[in-house]
Amino acid sequence: MRRRKFIEHVGWTGLGILWVVGGNGLLESCSVGDSQGKKLANSASLSFVQISDTHLGFNKEANPHVTTSLQQTINAINSLPTPPAFIVHTGDITHLSKPEEFDAAKQFLSQLKAPLFTLPGEHDTIGDRGKAYGEAFSQKDKREGLQIWDYNGVHLISLTNVLEFGETGQGKLGQAQLDVLEKDLAAQKGDTPIVIFSHIPLYNLYPQWGWATADSGKVLSLLSRFSSVTVLSGHIHQVIQHSEGNIQFSTAASVAYPLPAPGKAEKPGPVKLPEKDLLAVLGFRTLEFIPGNDVKIDQHSLA
Repeated sequence: MRRRKFIEHVGWTGLGILWVVGGNGLLESCSVGDSQGKKLANSASLSFVQISDTHLGFNKEANPHVTTSLQQTINAINSLPTPPAFIVHTGDITHLSKPEEFDAAKQFLSQLKAPLFTLPGEHDTIGDRGKAYGEAFSQKDKREGLQIWDYNGVHLISLTNVLEFGETGQGKLGQAQLDVLEKDLAAQKGDTPIVIFSHIPLYNLYPQWGWATADSGKVLSLLSRFSSVTVLSGHIHQVIQHSEGNIQFSTAASVAYPLPAPGKAEKPGPVKLPEKDLLAVLGFRTLEFIPGNDVKIDQHSLA
């Protein structure tokens, strides 16, 4: 498959996404190749980085050098002229949940200069329901798999939807986690910007491949009263954007390797590209802004 066609199929926009909360409370980003400024009048002062699906331990043809890709990414994030407030890794930190993979992940990710939040992917919970992951990347404020924090008036929540699975391998949150989420959201004002992180998408992106969360309807119902909600996920190794009412969804590309677009293959296995093409589509984008002024947007390639 030619690189141009591949990009068209998967909507690739880079392995790291730097989001800025704009004046409407939604996270704003730009397309691949955008380098022009964009006005953000009356913006909130918040920027952060999302990375996803590093799959440390993966060593197949689609990318036998995932540690190199990750190191280049870390170096670039640490060199950003405007440091992010924090970094969120939306899961599949490792490929097979092996101790040596978690050890390598801790060593690499500890180089990041900004605070790091993580949530597990299904590859991080193989064999032990996330025990090794929790020992490597524990956050003491977790409640039933949730992490909840606030930054500059924005309410942020990470969910865990990889410990139980519904039909066709879809993710599942479980009632205990939903109860904690409901109680937390009930205490928030309707005009509070809400940002949700999950590994598996929280809408029916492509249930046939498990690219959905079986009990996400309850979550979306709880979010329906808020004026601005952004949901950021990983798992599918490509950027796909979707909206339902007030809720904006966006999945992230992978640090490790691409997957096919929904329905464009028999199953969602790693896509092999020529090395020069793979490096050209691995990268991250940055947004730097001062409220009321232009935003400088650059797409950074690893090629």
